[in-house]
Amino acid sequence: MRPPPVDVSSKFRSRLAERYRVIDGKTFRMLIQASLEWLRANQEVVNSLNVFPVPDGDTGTNMVLTLQSAIDEIADTDEKAIGKVAHSLAHGALMGARGNSGVILSQLWRGFSRALGEREIMDAQAFAAALDEAKETAYKGVVKPVEGTILTVSKDIASAAAVALEEGTTSGFEILETVVAAAEDSVERTPDLLPVLKDAGVVDSGGKGLSLIFEGALRAAYRQPLDQPLMIVQPLSSLNLEGAAEAIEPGQDWEVIIDFKPMDTFDLQTFYGRLENMGTSIQVGEGDGLYRMHIHVPDQTEYEPIEYIKSLGTVTKVEIENLMDQVGGTLGAERDQEFILQEVDPDHLAAIAVAPGGGFARVFASLGVAAIIEGGQTMNPSTKEILQAFEDLPTDKIVILPNNKNIILAAQQAKEMSDKTVAVLPSVSVPQGIAAMFAFNRDGEFKPTIDAMNAALNGLHSAEITTATRTVEIDGVSVEEGQVIGVLNGKLSCSGNTLEKVLVDTLEQANAEENELITLYAGVDLSPDEAQKLADKIIELYPDLEVEVHRGGQPHYQVILSIE
Repeated sequence: MRPPPVDVSSKFRSRLAERYRVIDGKTFRMLIQASLEWLRANQEVVNSLNVFPVPDGDTGTNMVLTLQSAIDEIADTDEKAIGKVAHSLAHGALMGARGNSGVILSQLWRGFSRALGEREIMDAQAFAAALDEAKETAYKGVVKPVEGTILTVSKDIASAAAVALEEGTTSGFEILETVVAAAEDSVERTPDLLPVLKDAGVVDSGGKGLSLIFEGALRAAYRQPLDQPLMIVQPLSSLNLEGAAEAIEPGQDWEVIIDFKPMDTFDLQTFYGRLENMGTSIQVGEGDGLYRMHIHVPDQTEYEPIEYIKSLGTVTKVEIENLMDQVGGTLGAERDQEFILQEVDPDHLAAIAVAPGGGFARVFASLGVAAIIEGGQTMNPSTKEILQAFEDLPTDKIVILPNNKNIILAAQQAKEMSDKTVAVLPSVSVPQGIAAMFAFNRDGEFKPTIDAMNAALNGLHSAEITTATRTVEIDGVSVEEGQVIGVLNGKLSCSGNTLEKVLVDTLEQANAEENELITLYAGVDLSPDEAQKLADKIIELYPDLEVEVHRGGQPHYQVILSIE
């Protein structure tokens, strides 16, 4: 086993090993709360580990929200039996699971709690057994497990714990130390197991998040601070400011963004420490000597970061925005006209769709969905939110359209928790979901309708166009930070310096001339005039094809295309 993560005397470490030889429910709650605090402090570190160079990394956010939901379930209990506390924690994680990483994390807690059963305390042997069952449950919950992910990290820490037992470890504290060291090593190896990570120059984000969860517990045992994040300075264009604005928490009343040129004496560690005392959702980017700082602060303190940074150098630009005006969300921002959802009778089949913008919500409503869940990249709905969308409908025949690969697992968990007959269509894009709805028949038989919808969603190409957040080469495509990039059917397809060029190249790679209809969905930041100019270009290149333009209202992606 590697040395302890902090420089401590052998006497102090021996006391810790004795204190945490066994762990009861009260101590377990304290350690898990510390895990959340440390994960939250490093949320943006995990979010930045995005394979594609696009500004939509949300793994850290999903894992934080999932773990927060888990802890909310045990916050008010005085239960001392660790088995009962773990079961409640697992239930909270299950209901609050968001995104693939959150769902897998909830499955890990499910297995962990199952192994503990009704135990009053957890000793080293029970700790190792719980980690092994957690790994087994998580692997079984994924149809096609992929190595080099959070699953691999769960397997490696379970193996390390088993080896520690064989070598004579008798303290739960020593198991925790072993797990943290093994998790760090496993995360560093993920690029060797998953080529796309190596190509992108990152480690697996879910695995990193899991590593931070155990590290937070260990830091609490060592009495280390949990509010000082791992320092990370990102390229300016990779700052996920839109995602940060969407994850507004109580007390985050103002968003402040400051560009500045620091003096030579600028110290990043001190800078982070001061910012932590001012607010949350801190991000720092750097490029060519210019720094950009993002932070959320409480009301009446919005000028405090400005005054502080003025003392560090030259402020070149300041943006301040009232976050409370944004609470309505993406659907509210785009809802310039109301839409009517399909009424459902007990003998009807009801369709539930996830939509990333108000424009898409109106499209789905016009096609007959019974409920719309706001969600997409950086805003994955939880298992509970998906379940609540259809549980009170008067019919027991439900079809869910996740419309995002990172929402499918949560939708499947909602299905498993319901007594209704539920089908989850594997729609990984919004255009696929829309295509499937054209085959929807609320009066049809369940299985034939689902079969028809499945066939429809596979009959088109889906593409997204956005701006690259870093320089990288993936799938043979070289991308420079700041360039426009095209993603076709889930793969990076092209890059260029203008939106129009990438649009044209994407359509060419999709063999658009062999199709009949091209639909352009404009993002929230693309004006109607800009969208129409792009549509005119498509008409010029493909005069024999039908071309439609709709307001999608999606964040992050200037354009989403459906080619069919």
